[in-house]
Amino acid sequence: MGQELIEALDTREGIAQAAMDKAYDSNARRAQLIAQGIEPVIPPKANRLEIIVYDKEEYKQRNKIERLFNKMKQFRRIATRYEKLKATFLGFVTLALIVIMLR
Repeated sequence: MGQELIEALDTREGIAQAAMDKAYDSNARRAQLIAQGIEPVIPPKANRLEIIVYDKEEYKQRNKIERLFNKMKQFRRIATRYEKLKATFLGFVTLALIVIMLR
C-alpha cells in the first residue's frame, strides 16, 4: 500500500517532505521519494546498519496530524465512510473538521 501512496504524491502540489513512521523505512521507499523530489522524513529502524539522518523536528509535527485523524475517527459517519460519492464524503470531512476546530 505504501508504494501506491508514494506514487500518488504530486510535487506540483507543494509536497516537499513525506513524514512516515519506522515501518516505511526501506532503501527502495527512500529512493522512490527522492526520485520524485520529496525529502523522506523517516526515522531508521533499530536493526538498520547504516546511519540515516532525518529532521527530528519535522518528524515531531507528524504527531499533530495523527491526533487530528484520531479525532476525525470519532465521527462514525467518517470512520465507516457511509457516503459513496467523493464530494459528499469530503463535505462531511469538512463539517467534522469545523466541529473539531470549534471545540
